[in-house]
Amino acid sequence: MEILAQITTHSTEETEHFARTFAAQLHGGETLLLQGPLGAGKTHFVKGLAVGLGISDVVTSPTFALHNEYVGRLALNHFDFYRVDSAEEVEMLGLHELFCLPNAVSAIEWSDNVAELLPRNCTQVRIDVLGDLVRRITVQR
Repeated sequence: MEILAQITTHSTEETEHFARTFAAQLHGGETLLLQGPLGAGKTHFVKGLAVGLGISDVVTSPTFALHNEYVGRLALNHFDFYRVDSAEEVEMLGLHELFCLPNAVSAIEWSDNVAELLPRNCTQVRIDVLGDLVRRITVQR
């Protein structure tokens, strides 16, 4: 995998700012796999993406709903598959059909739980916890 960007942030605001800046290069059809432990800042990253995509709605984690959709310059499909037991659940709900829409960006938390449904050419966003608020964000494809 090629590293496209790597940054160390020291607050949730810095994480959101990086994601907001990153969103400027998105054109639609991208699937972002957000990886990192619980509390790493995956949802904060998505909040920044939303602002960068011109979305004014309040972004929340779809842990129980599995999917939230927001509309801005591009639609943002935010998925959280932490509570999914099998990819078949997601397939039955048809959520995998939203992963690569040309007028949207998909951000998927806990993508390992649906690995067999993921499209090719996903962008991985890895958030490593280095300290209380310190995070290393690595974007690679």
